[in-house]
Amino acid sequence: MFSALRKVGAFAPVCVQARNMATLKDIRVRLKSVKNIQKITQSMKMVSAAKYARAERDLKQARPYGEGAQAFYDVAEIKPPEGKQKTLIIAISSDRGLCGAIHSSVAKRIRTMMQEDPQLLENARIVCVGDKVRGILQRLFGQNIILSFSDFGKKPPIFDDAVQVANAILGCDYEFDKGILLYNRFKSVVSYATSDLPVFSLETVSGSEKISLYDSLDAEVLQCYQEYSLASLIYYAMKENACSEQSSRMTAMDSASKNAGEMIDKLTLTFNRTRQAVITKELIEIISGAAAL
Repeated sequence: MFSALRKVGAFAPVCVQARNMATLKDIRVRLKSVKNIQKITQSMKMVSAAKYARAERDLKQARPYGEGAQAFYDVAEIKPPEGKQKTLIIAISSDRGLCGAIHSSVAKRIRTMMQEDPQLLENARIVCVGDKVRGILQRLFGQNIILSFSDFGKKPPIFDDAVQVANAILGCDYEFDKGILLYNRFKSVVSYATSDLPVFSLETVSGSEKISLYDSLDAEVLQCYQEYSLASLIYYAMKENACSEQSSRMTAMDSASKNAGEMIDKLTLTFNRTRQAVITKELIEIISGAAAL
């Protein structure tokens, strides 16, 4: 019996040593994994920074499109007709993620609008530009979605993309009384705001009281300008959203890189302490064995 106990006691340090070595191996594997992730996030940050610089330059050139259409609506004092409830909601996002809550903020704004106005849930129709916002709204208001567009965000948006969206909206069977264009407006590198722009149908524009100020606007010219203004507003919103997306992704990747760096420091400290404990224990065993001899 005593010999069996001695054998168990002899194997105990070996088991502890094996456990410590396994712990060191696990820490080493995890440390390597976190370092690889940090390299990826740092690379994505650099790519996003380059894309953000281009998106900001493009946004400056696209602002006159949105401001021009808005100026026309303001001067003509175009307002949606009272008593009519058919509403079109155009949600702007993209197909790419890893950029924080920038896509969910648009969906959250629509959900808040629907909750505050029950009639809007029955009478509103939604156009989704980008898979991210469509994926969220499909679960909440799938019956309200009439159009959806994908393949946005991989490349910078161009005016032809906005024209395709505008033509699809005007070509569908839904005749809306008023419209809302929801997008993320760029404020700074670290901030953005979910904003909206009014969108008007041809009937609303032609029925405005002050549209008669423009003598040269016949029905055909007015229709062409209404189509162009809708495409211009969508293009402007796409550019604002693209710039906000790239800046948000750059910020997210920067935060991820910093968090990975902190985790690497903690894992390195844990690894060194564990290795030091293993070495100390081995030295104690060697010294104890030498003393026994």
